[in-house]
Amino acid sequence: MFSELFLPVLMVIFMLVVGGYAVAVLDRLVASALGTPQVGGIWLAPLARGAWLLTQHANATEAPDWRAWRLAPALYLALAAGGLAVVPWSASLVATDLVTSVVLWGSVEALATVVIFLHGWSANSLLALIGGYRYVALGLSYILISMFVLIGVALPAESLQFTQVVASQEGLWNVIRQPLGLPLFLIVGLGMTFWGSLNLADSTDLAGGTAAEISGPPRLVWDMARAGMLVAFSGVAATAFLGGWLGPWLPGPLWMSLKMLAVLSVLLLIGRLLPRLAPERCVTLMWVVLLPLSFIDLVWAGIGALL
Repeated sequence: MFSELFLPVLMVIFMLVVGGYAVAVLDRLVASALGTPQVGGIWLAPLARGAWLLTQHANATEAPDWRAWRLAPALYLALAAGGLAVVPWSASLVATDLVTSVVLWGSVEALATVVIFLHGWSANSLLALIGGYRYVALGLSYILISMFVLIGVALPAESLQFTQVVASQEGLWNVIRQPLGLPLFLIVGLGMTFWGSLNLADSTDLAGGTAAEISGPPRLVWDMARAGMLVAFSGVAATAFLGGWLGPWLPGPLWMSLKMLAVLSVLLLIGRLLPRLAPERCVTLMWVVLLPLSFIDLVWAGIGALL
C-alpha cells in the first residue's frame, strides 16, 4: 500500500529536483562550449544560487493580488510535476499510467498558459503584465501545434496512453516515421518554458517580464518550475518520438535517461543558437508557418496509419 501511494510521488519529486539541477548544469556546459564565459563552477554554481535565493527577502509591489502572486510559481511547479507523472521509464515504471496520458499532457499545456498569465497579472506591475500578455498571444499556437503532433504519434499506437505509444515504436521510432514531429515539438517546448531565444514572457527587454518583481524563495520556485517543465517536455519528446525505454543491452530506465539528456541538450543548444525574434514576428511564425506544418505532420501520420 505504501509503495502504491508514495512511490509515484517520490518518483516525480526526484525527477523535479534532479532534473532541475541537470538543466542548470547542462545549460552552463552548453554555454561554455559555445564560448560564453560562466561565473562560478559548472557543478556548484546552480546549488549556490539556489541557496542564495533561499536567504533573500521576497519582494513586494504596491497592491498585488498576494494569494495569486505567491501561488502562481507553485502552480506552475505542480503542472511540471503533473507532466512528469505521465512520463514512463519502462513498461511498468511510470508514476501515472493513464489511458489518456496524451490528453492529460494537453491539459498541462493549456493550464500553463493560465498560470503564466496569472503570474504576470497578479504582481500589479506593468512589465510583468506585458510579459503575461505576450505569452497568452503565443500560448494557443503552442497548444495546437503540440496537440497535432502528439495526435500524430497516437495514431499508429491506436491509443492515447504513452506506454502504448512507446510499444508502437518497437520496429520504427516515430522520429523516422514522422520527421516533422520532433522538431516542431522541441520548438513548442522552448516556447512553453520561455527558454533561450523564445523567452518572450520573462525577457530582458521587460526587465524580467512576469518574474520582474519576484525575488527570494518565490523566484527559486519559479525557476525550478521552468526547469521542471523543460524536463517534462524532454521526457514526453523521448517517449513520443525516440522510443522511450526501448533499446538494446541497457535497462529501460537507463535508455530513457540517456534519451532525455540528449533531448535536453538539444533544447538548450537550440535555445542559445536560434536568433531572437520580435514578439510579433514570433506570433506570425507560429500561426503562419509552424501550425500548418503541424497539420501536415498529422495528415502524414494519418495516411501512414491507414496504409
